[in-house]
Amino acid sequence: MTLSVGAARASELSAHYALCETTLREKDRDSWLAALFAPSDRRRHLHAIRAFVVEIAEAREKVTQPLLGEMRLRWWADTIEQASGANAHPVADALADTISQNRLEPGEFLAFLDARVADFYDDRTVSVAALLDYCGKADALPLRWCALCLGEALGSDAGTALEDAGAALGITRVLWDLPRQGGARALLPADLLHRHGVPAEDVEAGRDSRRLRAALAELRALAREKLDSARIAAPKLDEAARGALLFAAAAPLYLDRMERSDYQPFQPLPAPSPWRRQWRLWRAARMGF
Repeated sequence: MTLSVGAARASELSAHYALCETTLREKDRDSWLAALFAPSDRRRHLHAIRAFVVEIAEAREKVTQPLLGEMRLRWWADTIEQASGANAHPVADALADTISQNRLEPGEFLAFLDARVADFYDDRTVSVAALLDYCGKADALPLRWCALCLGEALGSDAGTALEDAGAALGITRVLWDLPRQGGARALLPADLLHRHGVPAEDVEAGRDSRRLRAALAELRALAREKLDSARIAAPKLDEAARGALLFAAAAPLYLDRMERSDYQPFQPLPAPSPWRRQWRLWRAARMGF
């Protein structure tokens, strides 16, 4: 028996959501684990959002020049803005359905994509404030979307907590990605480097120094400060907002790893053990982040 058009479309969409979950399980296990604590009927939307973030994060590694990267982001922007052609790409299809089902604001996704253009260039971020603005769009907005999908009305307390958690998550991501040439290295703020007497060319060349380590320690302290602010606010928030905060819950483990005595900023680091990350997420879910 031939499936009706509606049933065939539902089957296709279900397969695309399943691919989003597989993407997370293989490429962003922290997000996959965090989504497990969400109600089962909401998880697929979290999978779509976080798989979209993975797709954009991987774009720099898949292109040979910045213009090609911008073209990739332009395709995503056009697909989201026009809500057409998405089913040609499984993650885009699931994301388009998530945006529609949860009445998310497409303009916020365009702001996210505009921020991620910086990933393709080696232009130095001017200030810590500019870095926080970047993190607010690149890392806090996805937390906001997850909260909305979970049913959060996003009052001022929830919005501030998600902003703080996103800032901490973004700073941690930038520091963790320093071993890769360009990208994250260019996001280290010029005013921070200047204050610590670190020449920008040293960062670009991957030269370690005590002054550089002091600058990175200041950024880690800022990330912890933002996490603490989100943690203090969490008990006052509803379940949906706390569920979205879980996507930043493993950040302290990465910060801890970068504070060990054997840390070398430009050498790849092994991720914290899966069991420690899983335990951290379980504890955060039980304690309210």
